[in-house]
Amino acid sequence: MTDWGLLDPGAADRAGTDDDAVLATMVEVERAMLRAWGDVLGERLDAQADALDASAVDRGALAAGVERDGVPVVSLVPALRTQLDAAGLSTDRLHLGATSQDVVDTALVLVARDALRASRASLVTAGRRLAALAHAARQSPRIARSLARHGEASTLGVLAAGWLEGVTSAIDAIDATRFPVQFGGAVGTGAAADAAAGRTTGAAELRAGLARRLGLADPGRSWHAERTPTLAIASTCAIVIAPLGRIAGDAVFLSREEVGEVRLASAGGSSAMPHKQNPVDAVAITAAAVEAPGLLQVVASAAVAGDERSAGRWHAEWSAVRRLARLARSASAAVDRLVGGLEFDAARAAAIVRGAGPAGARPDVEVLAAASDRIVDAAVARFIRTAGTEARP
Repeated sequence: MTDWGLLDPGAADRAGTDDDAVLATMVEVERAMLRAWGDVLGERLDAQADALDASAVDRGALAAGVERDGVPVVSLVPALRTQLDAAGLSTDRLHLGATSQDVVDTALVLVARDALRASRASLVTAGRRLAALAHAARQSPRIARSLARHGEASTLGVLAAGWLEGVTSAIDAIDATRFPVQFGGAVGTGAAADAAAGRTTGAAELRAGLARRLGLADPGRSWHAERTPTLAIASTCAIVIAPLGRIAGDAVFLSREEVGEVRLASAGGSSAMPHKQNPVDAVAITAAAVEAPGLLQVVASAAVAGDERSAGRWHAEWSAVRRLARLARSASAAVDRLVGGLEFDAARAAAIVRGAGPAGARPDVEVLAAASDRIVDAAVARFIRTAGTEARP
């Protein structure tokens, strides 16, 4: 039975991270490896690369292979050899000098990279909307809350600027993340690739060519047992999700009927209470934000690898990294929808300030206005610097 999302609102966007996408990415790694070997050996291997077809691979046989071998590549490589045989092409360069970890690690890096690129695009769109909200509401007073109680007067613009700062930090984290290729052969030495190339630089040349063809970074090393590259990517996903969870939580609280400072356009229904309009996007983001730290803990625990390929720890990374990438992509798309339909009720916010007691009721209007201008301007400027030309309306 396929897991098609019946109980998974926090990860509704599965594009590029489902099993078919991961399989296609693993085949793309094998395809790029063939072409890289062609460069290293001075051979024409484009026909072999073009003949590999992920859609023709027997999914059931692969699933059975994972259960039998603990890794999908053991069954994948013979299936791809069969495709080359059927096309009358040589198979001796397929998977040459490589091991299953080279393919799985590189494929998951590609999956995470593409998911985070999609996430970044959604975050930039959401950031533009938040910048507009912050600018428009910079002089609209509201009561700021501290430890779940009324604190001092602030503005709706400062609130939106705070949300924008989180989005900007998420974009910054994505931009700072390196996505490295993995290639080291059976135990990370690259010895088989060196032997196949007939020179001690064979593995390094193959790794560099593979990185170039896949658009990944060449780390200049194998990281089979040194798992900080995977941990860094997983951390970026968690960094993306966390500030979106803050936005979702604020939006849920402030849109409650008894508060009413925020109005949400996107809403879902209730099976038992037809009058309800539920904050669906905020709920989905919150679900992702609650789940992400546990997944990050899995990846961090697995980073204590041991040996040249750890027994079980490496395997535990796969679904956790893939899941974090999916949650980051889904939460970013959901926050784009959330803020795209979000409006402030300035009159309601001002009324709450007036009823908040002496500290909130009599703010120093000029001082607050200047502080709000400074905070909003700084947040918008940082967003534009970070997101670049895409940040401008």
